[in-house]
Amino acid sequence: MSDVVHDLREVRHARYAVAAVFAVHGAVTGSFATRVPWVQDHASLSAGQLGFALAFTAFGASCSMPLAGRISHRFGSRTALRGLIALWTLALILPSIAPNLYTLCLAMFVYGASAGMADVAMNALGVEVERLLDKSIMSGLHGMWSAGALIGSAAGTLAAHLGVDARVHFALAAATLTLLGVLACRWVLDLQPAEDEEPPPRFALPPRSALLIGAVGFCAVFAEGASLDWSAVYLRDRLETSAGLAAACTTGFMLTMAVARLVGDAVVNRFGAVRTVRAGGALAVAGGLLIVLAGHPAVAMSGFALMGLGIAVVVPLCFAAAGHSGPNPSQAIAGVATITYTSGLIAPSLIGGVAQATNLMVSFILVTALSCGLAVFAGVLRSGERNRTQVSHPSTPVADPRP
Repeated sequence: MSDVVHDLREVRHARYAVAAVFAVHGAVTGSFATRVPWVQDHASLSAGQLGFALAFTAFGASCSMPLAGRISHRFGSRTALRGLIALWTLALILPSIAPNLYTLCLAMFVYGASAGMADVAMNALGVEVERLLDKSIMSGLHGMWSAGALIGSAAGTLAAHLGVDARVHFALAAATLTLLGVLACRWVLDLQPAEDEEPPPRFALPPRSALLIGAVGFCAVFAEGASLDWSAVYLRDRLETSAGLAAACTTGFMLTMAVARLVGDAVVNRFGAVRTVRAGGALAVAGGLLIVLAGHPAVAMSGFALMGLGIAVVVPLCFAAAGHSGPNPSQAIAGVATITYTSGLIAPSLIGGVAQATNLMVSFILVTALSCGLAVFAGVLRSGERNRTQVSHPSTPVADPRP
C-alpha cells in the first residue's frame, strides 16, 4: 500500500469501525450456528449428510480467500470490505431456503466463499490499524467478533424458542446486519496500492517456522468449529433437549469465548503466552470430558462453556508468535492463518462424518484429544515471547492532531 500519513483521530475511528465489522461478521456466524438443527430438519439430512454439506463451506472459503487481497488491491480496502461484508451478511439467507442436500451444498459453498473473503479483508485492515497505533488490538477485535457471535446466537436462541421459521429469522438478520456492516465501513481506512505495487500472490505457503505454531492454532480452531456448529445438535440428539435449550448451549459457548477474548490481553501480560495456553488447554480438556460423560444437559453445557474459555485466546497468540518466528513475518502469519482457518472449516464436516460412522460422543472424544495438544505444544509460542522485545516493527507516521 502507498505510504500515507494518517491522522490519529482517523486511525482511532478506523479501529472502532473495524471492531464493528468484526462484530457483524461474528453475528452472522452466531445466527447460523443456532439454527443448524432447523436447517438439517428442513433439508431432511442425516448427521453424515449435514457434515458433507458443511464441508462445502471449507471448499468455498479455500477457493475464495486468495481473491480477497486482489479485490482490495483493485478497489481499495474500504470499498472492498464494504462489498465483501455485504456479500457475507446476505449469504446467511441461502442455507435456510435450501430444500435438499444438493441445494444446501451449493448454499454452503457461497456461504463459505463470502465468509472467507470478508474475513481476510477485515483482518488485514485490523493488522494495519494495529501497526499504525503501535499497540496490540487484535485480541480485542477477535473479542468483538465473539461478542457479535454471542448476540447473533442469542437472537437465534430466542427465535428457536419461539418456533420462528429460520427463513424469516435469517432474512431479518441479514437485512439488519447488512445495514450495520455497510455503515461501519464508512470509517475504516481507505488504503490504496502504490502505482507500481504488484497484486498480492494468490497463495502463501507457510514456512517451517510457522508449522508447529499453526498446529497449536489448528487444535484450538478445530475445537471451536466443532463446538460452534455441533453443540446444539449434540444436546438435541444425544441428551434429547428442546430446540431452545440446545440453541442456548451454543450461546453459552460463545459467551465464554467473548469474555475470555476481551480480557485475554491482560491475562497474557500477567502470565505469558505459554502459561496461558497451557492453562487454556487444561480447561478445554476438562470441558471435553464433561461433554462426553454428560448425562444431563447442564453438565454438557458447562463442558462447552469450559471449552470456549480454554481455547479463546490461542489463535491471536499464534498470530503474534508467527510474526516473530522468522525473517518473513507476513508469510509466517499468512501460513498460520491458512492452517487455523482450514481447521475451523473442516472441523464441522469431520465431526459429522465421525458421528455418522459412530456417534456424536465419539466425535467429541476426538475434539478432547486434540485439545490436549494445546498444553503439550504450547512451548512453541515461547519464541514469539522471546523475540517480541527484540523486533521493532516499522510504522507509518501518525499525525497527532492534539496541540
